[in-house]
Amino acid sequence: MMKSTNQRGASPAPTSVAFKLSPVAAGCAMLLSAISGSAYAQDATAGQAADAPVIQTVKVSGIRRGIEDAISVKKNSESIVEAISAEDIGKLPDVSIAESLSRLPGVAAQRVAGRAQVLSIRGLAPDFSTTTLNGREQASTGDNRSVEYDQYPSELINGAVVYKTPDASLVGQGLSGTVDLQTVRPLEFPGRTMAINVRGEKNSLGKQNAGYHDKGYRLSGIYIDQFNNRTLGVALGYARLDSPGQYQKWSSWGYGFDPKTGSTTGLANSGNEIDAGSTKQTRDGLMAVLQWKPTRDFQSMVDTYYSKFDSDTTIRGMQFGTGNWMKDLTYTNPVFGSYNGTQVLQSATVGGIKPVLRNDLNTNRDKLFAIGWNNKLRMNEDWTGMADFSYSKADRQDMILETYAGASGNDSAKIVRDNNTGLPQVTTGLNYADPSIVKLSDSGGWGQDGYVKYPQVTDKLKSARFSAKRGLDGMFSNLDVGVNFTKRDKTRQSAEMLVNLKNGRAPIGVPSNLIQDPTSLGFAGIPGILSYDIMGAVNSLYTLTPKIHQDIYNKDWLVSEKVSTAYAKVGIDDTWGVPVKGNFGVQMIHTNQSSNAFNVDTNGLNKPKSVDEGTSYNDFLPSLNLNFDLGSEQHVRFGLGKTMARPRLDQLRASSSASVDTTKLTWTGDGGNPKLKPWRANAIDLTYEKYFDKSTYFSAATFYKKLSTYIYDQIVPFDYTSYPNDGVTPKSNIGTLKQPANGTGGSIKGVELSGSIDGKVLWTGLDGFGATGSISRTKSEIAPDGPGTTGALPGLSRTVSNVQFFYEKSGYSARVTRSERSNFRGEVTGFGADRTFTDIKGAAQVDFQLGYEFKEGQYKGLSLLFQVINANDAAYQTTLSNGTLKVPGEYTKYGRTMLLGLNYKM
Repeated sequence: MMKSTNQRGASPAPTSVAFKLSPVAAGCAMLLSAISGSAYAQDATAGQAADAPVIQTVKVSGIRRGIEDAISVKKNSESIVEAISAEDIGKLPDVSIAESLSRLPGVAAQRVAGRAQVLSIRGLAPDFSTTTLNGREQASTGDNRSVEYDQYPSELINGAVVYKTPDASLVGQGLSGTVDLQTVRPLEFPGRTMAINVRGEKNSLGKQNAGYHDKGYRLSGIYIDQFNNRTLGVALGYARLDSPGQYQKWSSWGYGFDPKTGSTTGLANSGNEIDAGSTKQTRDGLMAVLQWKPTRDFQSMVDTYYSKFDSDTTIRGMQFGTGNWMKDLTYTNPVFGSYNGTQVLQSATVGGIKPVLRNDLNTNRDKLFAIGWNNKLRMNEDWTGMADFSYSKADRQDMILETYAGASGNDSAKIVRDNNTGLPQVTTGLNYADPSIVKLSDSGGWGQDGYVKYPQVTDKLKSARFSAKRGLDGMFSNLDVGVNFTKRDKTRQSAEMLVNLKNGRAPIGVPSNLIQDPTSLGFAGIPGILSYDIMGAVNSLYTLTPKIHQDIYNKDWLVSEKVSTAYAKVGIDDTWGVPVKGNFGVQMIHTNQSSNAFNVDTNGLNKPKSVDEGTSYNDFLPSLNLNFDLGSEQHVRFGLGKTMARPRLDQLRASSSASVDTTKLTWTGDGGNPKLKPWRANAIDLTYEKYFDKSTYFSAATFYKKLSTYIYDQIVPFDYTSYPNDGVTPKSNIGTLKQPANGTGGSIKGVELSGSIDGKVLWTGLDGFGATGSISRTKSEIAPDGPGTTGALPGLSRTVSNVQFFYEKSGYSARVTRSERSNFRGEVTGFGADRTFTDIKGAAQVDFQLGYEFKEGQYKGLSLLFQVINANDAAYQTTLSNGTLKVPGEYTKYGRTMLLGLNYKM
């Protein structure tokens, strides 16, 4: 097996039209009208794991019940929130928690490998929001703060609340919003409850690579009980996922003008990557809750959560350049087609290409553990105290392995391209599935026969919270004060190695015992390519040599944070012409941040210098939430506050690389910035809500956020006096450093419409039918790459919409959902598995579900379910910019996922 050690000595494991709107003006008008014209959201979080009521579904089950519970949360909240609730124990409405959350107004999901993984709230990237579990901020297996939701099985999550406005008692809240995931509380249930869920899964693409399957399963169980005269409650849950992932992918290296095509104005693609991927994903999730309430005045609860997620992905494909830098390239019979008014090469026979065959293997080993202990004591008739302690840890160990092969000479290929998707049909001259033609080699001339990376992430988060609350008389209904202390340490390490053939790097055929069935790239016209046992080949035919480079040192860092928060909040319950409830409060936050990393002279890579840097800062965050009851089940909500989001953790790294230019004798470099201050914003929200019954409502909302600062890369003066130097004497130790820095902010504003309707409200003949839906429009005036730039704000889709139609009656149920978001700029895994931004094309996904529940008889409690995810077979597409023209960048199909299973509740 391959073994390596990294620098810290760690051992690795194997488009749309903008609208014109002034939300502030509209908000003020609606607020004045509300005053002259005429909760039950979870009490804002961390220590509220045992304080506020959570979403529970204990008697009635089904689609409608889940909708009614979520509407109840929204209606009774002091703040502006959205919610989802389980239809039954261990049964959220979607196969993942992220899918369910992405159907809420103003929330959009970014899909990774065909699955919803991270969320944008109100047009801002995941970096601007916070996710908590039972009110406590969680460690993350990603490189930054944002939670990867596939770590949380939907079967173990009972509900979730999205807070869109700040609340003084919401510790760790985000700038764009806060998502609180909730598990069950056993003493909230009337008695013993057990449920088992089993589903088989199949991918419509079929298996793309040898050694993988296109079928999988999901298995879960939950047990809830009470003992000792209902003073002791226990909940245990387990969820197992064994899911196949398959994909067919084409991507472009870019576009340019190439006179060899016979045109000086038409664009030609510069290179193609065609891949077929297969993934085996297994996840084991465990949840346990112990709740003790010996008296009416005291209760104590411990909740734990554990998740282990393993993923193995084999990627086999072909890539070849067709760029104007390739001197031997020839074009025969070139045909150009129009794409958005620009001529783009559509077909030609291209000679002089030299395809590289890739057999790659990526492995991911993720673990997440969280535990919390909450204690609540009613000290006297006035005061109730709370103490909450929590710890969470996340570990990620990856291997990203590449191996290369190819033919000894050049080839020619007829290429016919679909200019709308970019997907080509390629007919090559050689048979790339023939082992006598294809040899293991550096066929691309890259100076290596393969490459491997071992990124590792460890994130630890400890927190303690103490609060006290008492009731008051008069306008202010209660007083809530508290403090919270959080310590976070996140480490990222990476070892990278050259993978070269043992025989002096001479091309070699693949031994017959390692050859596997060819991998078809038929979706792109290529019948098959040579496939082999990747690890078998690496272990027997290659040697691994550590790679030393400044970029690798820059990926090794530790970031530590100590955050102290004090807050005070008063509840409001009064009559100001109309009844009004709400709260007013303030958070006072002190942050101390530091980073340990390497400074590297790029001319002397063997002499990195360890460096510790950091800073501290204070924030004062007031917030106001008001809920005006206009009568006739009408509410106007108003929110005002100041919010913040701490910088990305990789931006806080102290690592940098620099050198003295041997000609100009000046220092230049690039790196992180451990002295970054957070994103800060002032926010105003206004919402009108009308409730017709417990399952029918309409809501219209507007929001405006003014970011006083934004973080983007800047070139700043830097003192290199203490920097390692390879001996070149500079003119001055003051040079320049490119690093993330606080700069000019801007505004983001939007409107949201949402609603739900029970069919019988319109006509009794529609009893059983219903629908929910939402649409949001968001506009940003933020230049995320700095003043004068035109890049899109990451995470922002101008339009996000969701609609759901359902039928549920006499045990039968059916549901069709459609989710759509417009174009946006998303963060993805780029070249060499490093994080980068790309322009993702808007898409709509349709899901479908049929079910039947036995209401009586010997099968009572049993329900059957059939689901189709991505029923419309929507593709993932990206675009590349060529001047003002957007051209296809990537086109990937993940297929449909079909699930068939049953749920049994006792």
